[in-house]
Amino acid sequence: MLESNFKFPGQTAFYKGKVRDVYTIGDKLMVMTVSDRISAFDVVLPRPIPYKGQVLNQVAAIMLEATKDIVPNWVKSTPLPNVTIGLKCETFPVEMVVRGNLTGHAWRTYKTGQRVLCGVTMPEGLKENDFFPQPIITPTTKAHEGHDEDISREEIIARGLVSKEDYEQLEKYTLALFARGKEMAAERGLILVDTKYEFGKIGDTIYVIDEIHTPDSSRYFYAEGYEENQKTGQQQKQLSKEFVREWLMKNGFQGKDGQQVPEMTDEFINSVSERYIELFENITGRKFVKEDVTPEVAEAKIIEALKQL
Repeated sequence: MLESNFKFPGQTAFYKGKVRDVYTIGDKLMVMTVSDRISAFDVVLPRPIPYKGQVLNQVAAIMLEATKDIVPNWVKSTPLPNVTIGLKCETFPVEMVVRGNLTGHAWRTYKTGQRVLCGVTMPEGLKENDFFPQPIITPTTKAHEGHDEDISREEIIARGLVSKEDYEQLEKYTLALFARGKEMAAERGLILVDTKYEFGKIGDTIYVIDEIHTPDSSRYFYAEGYEENQKTGQQQKQLSKEFVREWLMKNGFQGKDGQQVPEMTDEFINSVSERYIELFENITGRKFVKEDVTPEVAEAKIIEALKQL
């Protein structure tokens, strides 16, 4: 599914994000359809990835169910493989990025000689993909358009983006969710390297929203071979969409002005789809079943699910 165009009873708003189409129902519910669109460097790429939306939505549903004892989540129903119905929360304008290893953006920052990221000091003497002594939180602003930006804990509180009390709670939830995610990954022979969480609030209650521990929001390494690869300086085998970013960078695209997205061949598209399915099966231990639903059937099923809430 590239995009949706539903009309629901009681619909009050519609928002099209980079990957998700979000419908507001009344003032308390949201319908989120996870498309097969893919973004990198905050740019939506021109071709969709088959079954990517289903993978993301189903992984998120499993992970949210497995962590609801840590923090309440927004989910009320998942009527379709790529659709979630949940609570409408007042969203905090930051994303809580947590990192267990020196990888990706953190490594790109580190190798320039910088040792401070989002107000957090990274220790000397680390190699790419090494574990940090303990996980670090490196938040970003949450941009509806354009690029998310690194920001420190102190600046978030000083600017009033999140109150000190709420931010301290977000930190506690973030570290607890990450610890649970690492435990679940370890059971499947994986290392949860880094991820991000988004939170919202209804009244005095904080909820984790959107997706968690998916290949779009997270990075996984295979545990087998990790130590040997670190000793020999080899790249880690990973499950995430970082390989898409690497492919884009190799072909001269980082989302900067004047740069063109390289041609996405059928072969490349299929390889990305296979990687998403591989992650689903590895992290969940379940066989992925491809499901295709027409827009008309999807709309009818969502409307029926809304009636039950």
